[in-house]
Amino acid sequence: MAASADGGRRGFGKRLKALSRMAAVRLSAVFLLLFAVFALVLVVYVNATASNILLSQSRQAISDEIEDIDGIYQAAGIIGLVQTIAVRSRQPGASLYLLTDPLGRILAGNVQSLAAGVLDREGYISEPFFYQRFGEKDGGQIHRAVAQIEELPNGMHLLIGRDQGDEERFNALVKRTVIFALALMTAGALAAWLLVGRRALRRIDRMSEASARIMAGDLSERLPVTGAGDEFDRLSDNLNRLLARIALLQEGQRQVSDSIAHDLKTPLTRLRNRAEAALGDSPESTPQRAALEGMIGEADQMIRTFDALLMISRVEAGFHPAMMTRVDLGEIVADVAELYEPLAEEAGAKLVVGECEPVMSEVSRELLAQALSNLIDNALKYAQPAEGPTRITLSLARQDDHCQLSVVDNGAGIPEDKRERVLERFFRLDQSRSKPGSGLGLSLVQAIAQLHGGRVVLGDAGPGLRITLDLPIRGGTEAHERKRDEPAEDRRTHPS
Repeated sequence: MAASADGGRRGFGKRLKALSRMAAVRLSAVFLLLFAVFALVLVVYVNATASNILLSQSRQAISDEIEDIDGIYQAAGIIGLVQTIAVRSRQPGASLYLLTDPLGRILAGNVQSLAAGVLDREGYISEPFFYQRFGEKDGGQIHRAVAQIEELPNGMHLLIGRDQGDEERFNALVKRTVIFALALMTAGALAAWLLVGRRALRRIDRMSEASARIMAGDLSERLPVTGAGDEFDRLSDNLNRLLARIALLQEGQRQVSDSIAHDLKTPLTRLRNRAEAALGDSPESTPQRAALEGMIGEADQMIRTFDALLMISRVEAGFHPAMMTRVDLGEIVADVAELYEPLAEEAGAKLVVGECEPVMSEVSRELLAQALSNLIDNALKYAQPAEGPTRITLSLARQDDHCQLSVVDNGAGIPEDKRERVLERFFRLDQSRSKPGSGLGLSLVQAIAQLHGGRVVLGDAGPGLRITLDLPIRGGTEAHERKRDEPAEDRRTHPS
């Protein structure tokens, strides 16, 4: 049960990671973020502007009332002032009115209590302060207000203010509007992605699947065209015409390669057979026999060169009949090592199989064995250490969804500036061509790696050369995960 839960979490993590790599998802997230930022800036600006307007209106209204009450005070004195404040404070929707004596005792108004220190100031107070209206019980609602405080000539204090409840309700409404707008935008973005983005993604997925089959060698495959006439269809049409042209050129190349194979290999084979027949009739230790043996050797080398060129061309063009089957790569390593072990002993070298992790993948067993054979053959020919016998080590390692087949020797290695060039056809470090070979072995290895969607990596083994086939694991990742998570008794009962 725990293994299933871990597998589910890994599967969800992979899907989430794959989703985050989609361009449509990233663009949707970026657009949503930009819209949210712009909407937030706009709402903050509107809110600040509206609040400033309301504060300006409150200040202007307070200033007008101050002038009005000042006129009443000048005309009717303190009695008229008290009466006016008493009348106005009882009106519905009245402003704040408070008149206190020099000791701070309330003489008139509708304010019961104020925040400490408010009456100690004079002039307009723009920062809202807390107050409680007259008639509210202890613990009643606490209000916020702005006000202007005037000190009368007799030491009394007059406060006229405006409650900020409307402004606070307006701000709360703006906040709710922002939250609702952002939620609506998020829902709209998700709906747009589900309705529009996923449709486009499905078309891209179909194009990717078709292009994968094309890269695998099926040049008869074409990118899907829906007939909508949009950008995807125009792109597919252009690429399909390009593919038709490439397929025509590849067919011409294949025909030329086949013609070379038949027109040149056949005469060479006949020449070799005649030389071999003549060799049987030639007496021992004669110049004619040595010449015939040399002719047979040269003919064999030329035939091998033509075979290698033909195989490289067919593998690169995707025409090689490579049957992909799900196999254990470790078995391929073991079989090739067993095949070459006698040859290594005969050459005075030591061939060992190092650490090999269990890796199941869909590969061409024949071509992968051919690639390993070429690497081992090159090591036997050219890896000659300064001291001691040649040592060749084969290993297989797994790294995420890739596997690495490595062949390591303890020879002189290859200079770093020539490691890319040795993968070219006919390039050889031995410029004098004194050693046997055609310079096509590593080119064939690279073609086989590319056919499997991988690459060839050359590195320093210190001392010696490390050549690694870095191949993607196909069709075996999930089975490997299940096998690794199964208890030991389940593995014995249900082998993968």
